[in-house]
Amino acid sequence: MRIDTTAVATALVRAQDERIPLDSVFGGESATAEEGFRVQQQVVRIKEARGDKVVGFKLGNIAKAMQDKFGVDEPDYGYLVASNFLPENLAVPATDYIEPFIELEVAFVLAHDLAGPHITAADVISATSYVLPALEIIDSRVKDWNIELGDTLADSGSAGSVILGAQPRLLSEVNVSNMHGEIRFDGTTVATGNSNAVYGSPVSAIAWLCHRISAYGVGLRAGDIIIPGSCLAAERMRPGTSIVGEFSGWGTVGFDYTTG
Repeated sequence: MRIDTTAVATALVRAQDERIPLDSVFGGESATAEEGFRVQQQVVRIKEARGDKVVGFKLGNIAKAMQDKFGVDEPDYGYLVASNFLPENLAVPATDYIEPFIELEVAFVLAHDLAGPHITAADVISATSYVLPALEIIDSRVKDWNIELGDTLADSGSAGSVILGAQPRLLSEVNVSNMHGEIRFDGTTVATGNSNAVYGSPVSAIAWLCHRISAYGVGLRAGDIIIPGSCLAAERMRPGTSIVGEFSGWGTVGFDYTTG
């Protein structure tokens, strides 16, 4: 299959802009991980040309609960741009998404560059400035989330939005490898998990991410915000709901998911 990278990327951006999902990304054909990632890079170039900016990276579907949820058997990954980030505790309208789900993650902010095929957990720890509790809204531009790995890679790892909690901690102050997390809708717990579901530790997950994207000549940069994957199965969002994520012993992050 010969892929018109620009045409596929343009269609994905249009689907996001118009909130109208595509029936398929590659015309019903399967694409390799590399083909999907090259489309994603073109999506980023289109967004940068419109004034956006790359500010980080995400890793998704690394926990088995997430792979089971969406029927994939490998993690996905994608760039995060500035427009992905929303303030906490404010209204987020349902009209901004197609079919969104919510996840709870530990966000890392890097003090130093982190790149290459030989990055270790120790390197990740040394490069981390601080961590934050975060909620990620994932939203596929493919109808009914009918995706394979190449599809979700082309679609920026199904990135929607990220809400960061303003409760920074040093890695020495929280045990990111063993924290209970939960998501609540209107005060009712709808999903629970532990941060060790993220590849044993979110730290190890970020090392894995560095190894994987190094194959494309890509690395993480000082100042980047990295979200390494959800510690629990994503929950379908319901308009008219107050959504809160919490890591025990750390803090909460939330927003109101409105109908308008």
